[in-house]
Amino acid sequence: MSNLEVQNLSKNFGRLQALKDVTLDVQDGEFMVLLGPTAAGKTTTLRCVAGMEKLDNGTVTMDGQIINDLSPAERDVAFVFQTYALYPRKTAYENMAFPLEARKMPKAEMDARIREIAELLQITELLNRRPAAMSGGQQQRVALGRAMVRQPRMFLMDEPLTNLDFKLRVEMRAELKRLQRELDTTFFYVTNDQVEAMSMADRIAVLNEGVLQQIDTPEEIYNHPANLFVAQFVGSPRINTLKCSLEDGALRSSDGEFGVHLQAWQKEALNGQSQNLIFGVRSEDISIHQTARDNTVAGTIYILEPLGDRTYVDVQIGGHILKVRADADYEADTGTTVHLSFDVDRVHVFDAESELTIF
Repeated sequence: MSNLEVQNLSKNFGRLQALKDVTLDVQDGEFMVLLGPTAAGKTTTLRCVAGMEKLDNGTVTMDGQIINDLSPAERDVAFVFQTYALYPRKTAYENMAFPLEARKMPKAEMDARIREIAELLQITELLNRRPAAMSGGQQQRVALGRAMVRQPRMFLMDEPLTNLDFKLRVEMRAELKRLQRELDTTFFYVTNDQVEAMSMADRIAVLNEGVLQQIDTPEEIYNHPANLFVAQFVGSPRINTLKCSLEDGALRSSDGEFGVHLQAWQKEALNGQSQNLIFGVRSEDISIHQTARDNTVAGTIYILEPLGDRTYVDVQIGGHILKVRADADYEADTGTTVHLSFDVDRVHVFDAESELTIF
C-alpha cells in the first residue's frame, strides 16, 4: 500500500491550462475518487501521477518521496485504462503474465500468483481465452487481474467501467469496492459518473476545468457542497435552483411566485446579504400537499415521471419548474394545483456572483 500527495499541480497543453494548482492527497488504503465532467482534467491528473505526463509545476510525492523525475516503471503503480488495453493475440493468462515476465519472475511463482488472482476475480475459466472471445465485463476483470498480479503500491483507474452496459457497471461497482477492501490497497479512481463516486469512494475530489472544487466524504459532498457547481454536479436528479432575494425574512423569486421563510440562523448566515442569491433544494427535501399549509408554495403539476420505486413530480411555479420526489403510487393530472413545503434545515443558499455556498 501507499499514500500519495499532489501539491500545486499545474499542466498546460499549449495555451490550454488543463490543471490549475491542484492539491490533494490519497491516504494509505483509501478508495479516492476524482470526479468531474468531461475535460475537467481528471485523466491528466492521473497521467501526471503515473509519470505519463510531465508536470509544468508542482510535486507528486509517494510515501514521502518526490517522484516527479521517476519513470512510470519506477513509480510502481498499476494503471487500469478505460479501454482495458489487453493484447488481442494473447490469452487472458498471457496478458496477466506479461508484467511478471518483464520482471523475470520464476514460472512456478508466476503461475501461482496468476491463478490466485484469477480465482479472486472469478476468471479462472477465462485464462485460455483471447480478448475477442470475452465480454466487456470479462475483459475488464482480466485488465484488473493484469494490474493486480504486479502487487503495485497503488492502483490508478481511468474510468474503467465506462464501456460496460448498465447492469455490468452496477455489478462491477460492488466488485471493485469488495476487491479494494479485500486487498486492503489504495485505489485512485477517475470517473464522470457521480453514482460511481458516491457508491464506492471513501472520499471524493471534485474537479472542474482543471480547478479542484472540494474534497470530502460522499456524505459531506452531497449534504454540504462547497459551491453551486458541486451542488449541481453531485446528486440525481439535479438540485433545484432559482434566483432569489431576501425580503422580510423570506427568500423570494423576482416574479413573486416563489417564497420560503428562513430560520434565524440562516438569516444570520447571510450576514446582511439580501440580493443576488440562489436558492437550492433537492427533490427529496420537498413535500407535496393537496391543500395549502403554513409556509407552502402553490404550483401546478407539469408532468409525472414514474420510476417504479418512486415518482418524480415536476411542479411549475410561475416561470420555474421544481422536481419533487414522491411515493411510487403518487398520481395527479397535469394542471392540478398542489402546494409544496420545504425541509428548511436542508435547503442551500449560494452567492449568485461567486457561486460559493452561504449555507
